[in-house]
Amino acid sequence: MDPLVINLLNGLSSGLLLFMLSAGLTLIFSMMGVLNFAHASFYMLGAYLGHSLAAPLGFWPALLLAPIAVGLLGALFERGVLRRLRGHGHVPELLVTFGLSYVVLEGVQLLWGRGPVAFQPPALLQGTAFTIVQSSVHGLSLVAGQAGAELCRGGADELVSCARFPMTRAFMMVVALLMLLALGLLLRRTRIGLVIQAALAHPQMVEALGHDVPRVFMWVFGGGCALAALAGVIGGITFVTEPSMAAVMGSIVFVVVVVGGMGSLAGAFVGSILIGLLQTLPLAVDGSLASLLNALGAGVDARTPGWPILRITLAQAAPILPYLLLVLMLIVRPRGLLGARDD
Repeated sequence: MDPLVINLLNGLSSGLLLFMLSAGLTLIFSMMGVLNFAHASFYMLGAYLGHSLAAPLGFWPALLLAPIAVGLLGALFERGVLRRLRGHGHVPELLVTFGLSYVVLEGVQLLWGRGPVAFQPPALLQGTAFTIVQSSVHGLSLVAGQAGAELCRGGADELVSCARFPMTRAFMMVVALLMLLALGLLLRRTRIGLVIQAALAHPQMVEALGHDVPRVFMWVFGGGCALAALAGVIGGITFVTEPSMAAVMGSIVFVVVVVGGMGSLAGAFVGSILIGLLQTLPLAVDGSLASLLNALGAGVDARTPGWPILRITLAQAAPILPYLLLVLMLIVRPRGLLGARDD
């Protein structure tokens, strides 16, 4: 049972990291209608800047300063480049952000090298958040921190297994949930949020009321980039900080946005959790397609020549399941689960 619980928790934490990344992309698209192909590059840039700032300043100042720096770079990019392309359609915006992703990648490799860098979590985030203890006598239980060796060893008539959940993943989940709460309060309970929502629906009216709509667009784009950088700093200490991290996250984040619904923050949250679970839960299943068909009474032999697909297990197919869901969603419900925009 404990491997299934650990996979469930890993799926939730991965999904919440995806939400931290997709929330910024969703805000940018819902506000400006721009699909930022360089969004994952800002995620990578946040991880590398966090690594560089953590050496002289410490991790916690780097966690604050790296997203601010990346957000300012994103705001400058919107003001200097994207603003000049507004009104010329989506293709120039897609091309320039696609080109920016390569510029950021080459810049990162030039400054930090092509290999991974050692971005270690602080002492507070090292170790185990809690241990899941599965006992044949007492059942399933949680122990704060790392369970002792005696508890995991069990007794003569008791079988015990322990699975540890790292502190970095727990911290990732807490930050993502706080981000969801903060974004909800910002958009619904503050004057800035009201201006942003009004500019989304009626930009001419908002501008007529005296608000600088282009400046609002600039800071929304910068804020979205800052959220991606925050995810990058946390993802950098949890996983590996390397140049390929943007490519790994870049494709899956667009799957999340499309499945959840273009322009919907709630859809981004639901889609992120769904994709995170879809990537991790199948890893605990060892059955193949043939075994599934046989369970349904089909009587299929997995050794049938010419049908290697029958021998593929669900764990082996886990990396492509999100993309199959994407294709299915585009066929059945192109707007996504909670889509708010048609374009």
